[in-house]
Amino acid sequence: MPLYTWIDKETCIACGVCGATAPEVFDYDDEGVAYSILDDNKGEMIVPEELEEDVLDAHESCPTESVKVIKRDFNQ
Repeated sequence: MPLYTWIDKETCIACGVCGATAPEVFDYDDEGVAYSILDDNKGEMIVPEELEEDVLDAHESCPTESVKVIKRDFNQ
């Protein structure tokens, strides 16, 4: 089943866990807040299968639960 991800930028504290865990998926904007580079943090693009484990690790490791992961497009 496909996974989708995005960062809740309102709760992100820019601790660096997601970027360190899944650098192919998460980066930081000009303000230092994390976001998904897959689709500019929209939650509409399927996470590539080879990156799913990294994204799930980032989700589980985020101290503020800002890394969101679900099995459908966030905009549905």
